[in-house]
Amino acid sequence: MRSMKRSNVLITVLLSLGIVSLLLDTEGASAEAKFRYTKDECVKCHAVEVNDIATAGKKHRSVPCVGCHVGHPPEVKKPIAPCNKCHPKAKKAHFVEGGGCLNCHTKPHTPLKITFRDKTDCLYCHRLQIDQLMEGKSKHSALDCTVCHDVHRKIPQCTQCHKPHWSEQSAADCKQCHKPHAPRFVAFPAGFPVPSCAKCHKKPADLLSANTTKHNLLECTTCHQGKHRTIPTCQSCHGSPHAAGIMRKFPKCGSCHNIAHALNDWSATEALETPAQAQQKKTSELPAR
Repeated sequence: MRSMKRSNVLITVLLSLGIVSLLLDTEGASAEAKFRYTKDECVKCHAVEVNDIATAGKKHRSVPCVGCHVGHPPEVKKPIAPCNKCHPKAKKAHFVEGGGCLNCHTKPHTPLKITFRDKTDCLYCHRLQIDQLMEGKSKHSALDCTVCHDVHRKIPQCTQCHKPHWSEQSAADCKQCHKPHAPRFVAFPAGFPVPSCAKCHKKPADLLSANTTKHNLLECTTCHQGKHRTIPTCQSCHGSPHAAGIMRKFPKCGSCHNIAHALNDWSATEALETPAQAQQKKTSELPAR
């Protein structure tokens, strides 16, 4: 019995020594590889890759060659480490989509020079933008992503394809009203500034600016809320301010008050007749007795 226990102890000791020896050999080999495979050595055979890293490697530039290449054939069969060695899958969901990182990042030495096949590739990271394109149908929906984004992360000027509303209009101006991936859905937040509206709607803005009624104090979005081209009824704010008889006789508020941008100011526009003019016209059209 004692002899068996001694044998077990001996086997355990020998196994432990073997494991320690293996670890030391591995660490030694790794240290030797790091010493041997410096960038100065690698460039002798891999000048293109080293130059790519230096010119377009982004954050990969700070990684030594052995940070990704764990050895060199014939010493190791698979010298290229998986991407998730440095880029954990849990941190970025798109790393587990679409069959692998190399679908988009085709060259790890130039990781942000990305090649796309179609919208499917973009979908893995940019689902919100693709959904907007599909749900808000416009001419943009029929385009491939690379028509505008021919380089990854490039945001083009809208005027690259679209004629501006005014000569100095910038992409930032366009985005105040239009979402690039749903351009036909134009909506405004509360308090959207009048000068921004005035760039396309100069005449109404000028009339409103010159008007002396309380309408002059309002933002455009007070009346034109939410969707572009929304025109509210006067009653939505004012209810029925007059007696029923007056409302029946003049069902259109503008018959007395003119248009909302030039309220009660008949000198500003000839779009509508004054009540007196309307009554005079009505009388003149009566048949003679």
